[in-house]
Amino acid sequence: MQNESWRPDAIDTTVPSVARMYDYYLGGSDNYESDRVACEELLTQVPSTKVLAVNNRRFLQRVVRLLASEYGIRQFIDHGSGLPTQDNVHQVAQAVDPASRVVYVDNDPIVLAYGRALLDENDRTAVIQADMRDTDGIFDHEETVRLIDFDKPVAALFVSVLHCIPDESDPAGLIRRVARRLAPGSFLVVCQLVSERPEIRKFVTDFMAEATGGHWGRVREEREVTEYFTGLTILEPGLVEVSTWRPDNDLAPVQQTDEWIEWGGVARLG
Repeated sequence: MQNESWRPDAIDTTVPSVARMYDYYLGGSDNYESDRVACEELLTQVPSTKVLAVNNRRFLQRVVRLLASEYGIRQFIDHGSGLPTQDNVHQVAQAVDPASRVVYVDNDPIVLAYGRALLDENDRTAVIQADMRDTDGIFDHEETVRLIDFDKPVAALFVSVLHCIPDESDPAGLIRRVARRLAPGSFLVVCQLVSERPEIRKFVTDFMAEATGGHWGRVREEREVTEYFTGLTILEPGLVEVSTWRPDNDLAPVQQTDEWIEWGGVARLG
């Protein structure tokens, strides 16, 4: 019997969710009044947030397409995947090779509810409800075991999610744990919200922690994200603001403001 907490009508819609706020910024419809109010209030202080979310989504799509087409990656684990939207990871990867397999991971019950409904007819994808910090639980989950062969390369995605993890949970340690579980030739895709302006870091961190009932970590600095990649081989162009990471063409949109940005890159193991 399905867990009652997974049902959409069992979800507390009065508390904003990071996944649903992201959905709103992307023009989705799977969000509630509390999410929209929080999004609009955030825009008054950091008006580039909506553009940032769109550019981050485009980065994810470019990375998946490149890893599938140029590096032959056919297995993806998307940590903190958020709500399904257009051109999801499995759609981009399976456009390159229909045999590509994807596991989506999120701890928001609405992601599980909507995600499973959309993916029921695709047996090469799965959505599991789990805390992205629970590496053993995710990797040993029956759906992960069904889809992912860890003797072969895997792309582990942490796209715009590590700012949801507080310092005491050690996001850099999480990346190291995942890297140890992956075969040589695997990839880690990591970016998170950063700002070099202390007042922006404090405002957004405090605002999101209060709005989401504590389901938030911290807006960090570029140097802190660099530590996530210690000992890893970083693909060109290195660690950058994500709209500048291998843009599709010279006309691709570039982040125009720097109040806060998504910053990171892609690393290869072995």
